[in-house]
Amino acid sequence: QKLAAECQSAGYPGTLIPYKCDLSNEEEILSMFSAIKTLHQGVDVCINNAGLARPEPLLSGKTEGWRTMIDVNVMAVSICTREAYQSMKERNIDDGHIININSMNGHSVVPQSVVHFYSATKYAVTALTEGLRQELREAKTHIRATCISPGLVETGFAFKLHDNDPERAAATYESIRCLKAEDMANAVIYVLSAPPHVQIGDIQMRPTEQIS
Repeated sequence: QKLAAECQSAGYPGTLIPYKCDLSNEEEILSMFSAIKTLHQGVDVCINNAGLARPEPLLSGKTEGWRTMIDVNVMAVSICTREAYQSMKERNIDDGHIININSMNGHSVVPQSVVHFYSATKYAVTALTEGLRQELREAKTHIRATCISPGLVETGFAFKLHDNDPERAAATYESIRCLKAEDMANAVIYVLSAPPHVQIGDIQMRPTEQIS
């Protein structure tokens, strides 16, 4: 709501409408899509942006942390994608777009045990996006599917990963000049502005100074 007010006062075109939804709860996701249908007819573009990492290594991690990552990074993406597609299909939207915010961790496994399970969930997003592209072709629709895979972006991500060590989290963003949220937004705009016959499969982007 605060962000919506800031956008309005800044004079940005369009309207940001906040809606509370726990993406680890399917009933809340379905309720959100139902509200969108009632208030705004449906979804033309779906950007699956939510994602998180918990510091749970493969050899010693807590099952609860693994399950949280699966629920948000994989299941929520799949549920939102299904519901968005059904919304497009029932309204004969043939030029919609589903964009999954993936990660460079969905393309390579770095030697940091705290993100190994997270990386597995992002590899799943890579596979889900390509599977989605194939199913959309089989359905003979022109709806497109794209991944955007960033490296280090200055967000609250590290503070969630290292929630017991805020100094370590802050240091994550101080070591190099990170990507900004605006960089991600520009990538999304680029994807959406591609001509109808062009489908961008994956944009991999990282800070110039990032090593991994």
